[in-house]
Amino acid sequence: MFRGISAINLDDKGRLSIPTRYREELQDCAEGQLVVTVAVNERCTGETGCLWLYPLPEWERLEQTISKLPTLNKMAGKLRRFVIGNASECDMDKQGRLLLPEQLRKFAGLDKKVVLVGQLNKFEIWNDQAWTAKENEWLNSDDNEGFEELESLSF
Repeated sequence: MFRGISAINLDDKGRLSIPTRYREELQDCAEGQLVVTVAVNERCTGETGCLWLYPLPEWERLEQTISKLPTLNKMAGKLRRFVIGNASECDMDKQGRLLLPEQLRKFAGLDKKVVLVGQLNKFEIWNDQAWTAKENEWLNSDDNEGFEELESLSF
């Protein structure tokens, strides 16, 4: 399970260094094999988005779920093209780094400073300024859409 937020710098080649606290788990559960793709649910002011980073076994579960969607459903087709079509395999090297494809870095507006956000079974990768803007948007929003579905949760 991946949780927490880590501020990370991309190197000049576009490599991301996975924080040491996650490396052993990623090695154990996926042998360092990861898949990165575009996130479909978050865009920051229409300019940049974020990326999803999955350990390979979690990615394969997602692929199975998507493969079962109806092929003639337009939204399922868009999801398939967007998420599967933009997916790229990334292997973590011995130093815990992985190369993010240039096309995906461009999609998410990633330059030097990024934020890695644990999301239980995957990570989100954000441009640090986009992450801060999105956090502020969430904190200042009165949008409670879907909240009633979560009312039974207790913390």
